[in-house]
Amino acid sequence: VQLLESGGRLVQSGGSLRLSCLASGRPFRLNAMGWFRQAPGKERDKVAAINWTNDRTHYADFAEGRFTISKDNAANTVYLQMNNLKPEDTAVYYCAGQVIPGTEYDCWGQGTQVTVSS
Repeated sequence: VQLLESGGRLVQSGGSLRLSCLASGRPFRLNAMGWFRQAPGKERDKVAAINWTNDRTHYADFAEGRFTISKDNAANTVYLQMNNLKPEDTAVYYCAGQVIPGTEYDCWGQGTQVTVSS
């Protein structure tokens, strides 16, 4: 499975962005897809995840209430709607796919830069 993110850009604090992740190859093999982020000098954090089959979602505490993960199966695309963005949300955002439940994510996109100005 190949993943391609898009939608990252510079946005002002309080603004919104929607990131997209297009999955090609054999996305039906995936158990779940997730969004991660990594800011300079920091470890990578999981932002949100969605089960490919039953649409169950999970959010990091910092994302709860501001971010929404969703997917369009027909388009093989996962989205991350981010509202009320803060400067601390500045990071490279990565899309990832998990094949086997409970295991590490197996495939990763190249990332898309999100920069939130104060």
